[in-house]
Amino acid sequence: MPHHQLTKQQLAFFDTFGYLGFPGLLADRVDEIISDFEEVWDSHGGGHNGRPHDGTARSCIVQFIDLHDRLSTLLDDERITGIASSLLGDDFNYMGSDGNYYAGDTNWHSDGQHADIRHIKIAFYLDPIKRDTGCLRVIPGSHKLGNEYADALQQHIGKSQSEWDLSGADIPAVALETNPGDIVCFNHNTKHAAFGGSKRRRMFTMNLCQRYPEHRLGELRDYIGGGARFWVEEAYGKVMIRTAAPERMRHLEQVMANDDHLPELTRQAKERMSEPSRG
Repeated sequence: MPHHQLTKQQLAFFDTFGYLGFPGLLADRVDEIISDFEEVWDSHGGGHNGRPHDGTARSCIVQFIDLHDRLSTLLDDERITGIASSLLGDDFNYMGSDGNYYAGDTNWHSDGQHADIRHIKIAFYLDPIKRDTGCLRVIPGSHKLGNEYADALQQHIGKSQSEWDLSGADIPAVALETNPGDIVCFNHNTKHAAFGGSKRRRMFTMNLCQRYPEHRLGELRDYIGGGARFWVEEAYGKVMIRTAAPERMRHLEQVMANDDHLPELTRQAKERMSEPSRG
């Protein structure tokens, strides 16, 4: 087994609970990662749509790691590709990245509802965060679509106060407290949230998935088309593509072959939206 592949116990944990934590996994890179994070932010006006982050709402930059030579190499780092290939197969797809300054609470939600093509998010938190200062909370097992428990959560969690007399912050969950250099990975289906955080929580993500079979490329194109709300005309940033060696390109090729509809969808989005989406 290659050094950075997950163990059978880690794989079983992820299958059962829908998440994994990796304390200190990138501790040797965290200083440069934070520096690069701020560099990308500064080069894009310091906030959402070129407006500095003012703490009143989440600020988001899409194609985040794609915009920086060194951040793009996270897709080449054997520790990241070890997680991805273990969970998704060696031919996994990179599905994009976003960088964020979070403000306030993030209510319970899933990032997708994918029945049988696994999508995962790898999250990098760049400030020390605890249970009540905005760390990621997850509900173990909530990723299992079709399961009675998970389906009940999907139906009722948005009404927790009336249904269970519980605020979002009081819903039973695991709080994944992290320090810079720690990595958190979870299934897109997994219910997650954050409560009590500051107005300037720095975090970025990488989204990855199993390669789509040929007969389901329409679903992949629909997923890629969702990027139009961010006003992007290509699935990836130019730096990510320009600096890609053949091994990285393996994780880009299927999406690049299926993003030709984005320019028109983005044109339509700009007609109906006053600014790009924040997430």
